[in-house]
Amino acid sequence: MRVLALDIGTSSARARVYDERGEPVPDADAQERYTSTRGHSGRLGEFNADELIAVAREAMDEARRGAGGALDAVAISSFWHSLVPVDRAGRPLGPVLTWRHLDTAAAVPLDSDEVHARTGCPLHPSFWPLKIAGLKASGVRASRYLSFSDLLTEGRTSLSMASGTGLLGLDGRWDAELLGTLELDEGQLPELADELVVGDGAAANIGSGALGRERAALTIGTSGAMRTVHESSAPRPGLFLYRLDDTRVVEGGSISDGGNLLDWLERLLGEVDTAGLAGDPPAMLDFLALLGGERSPGWRAGARGALSGLSFDTGPRELVRAALEGVAYRLAEVAERMPEVTELVGSGGALLHRPDWAQILADVLELPLTLSAVDEASARGAAVLALERLGATPLPPPLGRTFEPRPDRFEAHRAARRRQRVLYETLT
Repeated sequence: MRVLALDIGTSSARARVYDERGEPVPDADAQERYTSTRGHSGRLGEFNADELIAVAREAMDEARRGAGGALDAVAISSFWHSLVPVDRAGRPLGPVLTWRHLDTAAAVPLDSDEVHARTGCPLHPSFWPLKIAGLKASGVRASRYLSFSDLLTEGRTSLSMASGTGLLGLDGRWDAELLGTLELDEGQLPELADELVVGDGAAANIGSGALGRERAALTIGTSGAMRTVHESSAPRPGLFLYRLDDTRVVEGGSISDGGNLLDWLERLLGEVDTAGLAGDPPAMLDFLALLGGERSPGWRAGARGALSGLSFDTGPRELVRAALEGVAYRLAEVAERMPEVTELVGSGGALLHRPDWAQILADVLELPLTLSAVDEASARGAAVLALERLGATPLPPPLGRTFEPRPDRFEAHRAARRRQRVLYETLT
């Protein structure tokens, strides 16, 4: 049994073939043939749809050729929350807008808490409602609005992808009040269908084995997130709640600063070295990691970062440590709203390659953090979902190093979080 999994990110597309155990083909030469990665150009918040479509199709074609035989299924993991306005011929009217593209947003005269209760998504410009309102206000007249992955599936979408738009009710239907307010009809939205396409965050949970309320996936890539996958429940304040499928939901919180914060520091300071930082005492600086605005838990898009406690003795190492801790403190605000979580599975390139950051996160969150040993968690997650549909039982995913929280660090981090909250309230 063989399944092709396509994982689409905002900077590349990777295709890999998995066997019935949920493992990539073990032969090293064959695995190289089955995997294709191509970068594409782009800038913050938006990129060219046609270019990424070509990248994704090329990756799939190379993987099909490399497989050398029939495939039993094709599954896609794609970045959530993208928006593509298209004309009557299905051609994009502009770039793909991602969650990071906040400038297009316009106000919608609805209560955010009520919308959150119905859809699992607050009124925030990372989701579709405020973006569509902004596009209309700027004169864009789209025939339809699609996620990027919908372009690959001829205008059809899955429950998972639709739930990440902020327009789908948790009952699995497009929200009538939002559609009425935005003057949309369902024909302008993707067709809800049984597509094997899943949001990348949900796929990462599946692929890394972070299932149930007690075991959360903690991902730090460009941004950061903490998520659990479990049976349906009602939305909780500060957290998102998306549908994975007919029976399961993805609950958690996302932050806008992650690996992109280190990229910013490298532009300022040159090469950033995080090795050994976990052995240093907690920083005396207070770094409010909101450079990209706030998503969870306050959902204040206009929030901005801040740095307090600078002195002439402050150096690059102290600044970098404070930044790592600042991201951890924002994730701790999410974790506090998920008290059932007792263990974390870490994934994402920015985390997996920086063990000191993993240790700092374990200390701040006061939870054990085990790094995933899965090469591509989102791609594997899409493959696992396809294999389960086919009746296969994939093996449990491998796990790597575990970082135990150090109790002697707890009080210093708790005190820093209290200072952070004061700084947050002062600035927001």
